[in-house]
Amino acid sequence: MKTIKVSDETYRKLCEKAGRLQAELKRPVSIDETIRYLLEEKKKSGILELAGSWELKDDEAEEIFSSLRRWWGSWRTERSA
Repeated sequence: MKTIKVSDETYRKLCEKAGRLQAELKRPVSIDETIRYLLEEKKKSGILELAGSWELKDDEAEEIFSSLRRWWGSWRTERSA
């Protein structure tokens, strides 16, 4: 066993995560188990984990697609050259 120091805010967040994990697993969960869970969760995260996490407003979407259309229009292929 090792002792580590964390801020009160970090400890509070760990306890909140432990509570959510306990509710999910339907059994008691220690802070140590919570930290291990978070470390493993981070390893498994990939780009697909971000899907749906960004709320895109209509005007932002139009600006992105407009920029893409201008950019795509500047591409030259061997056939069009």
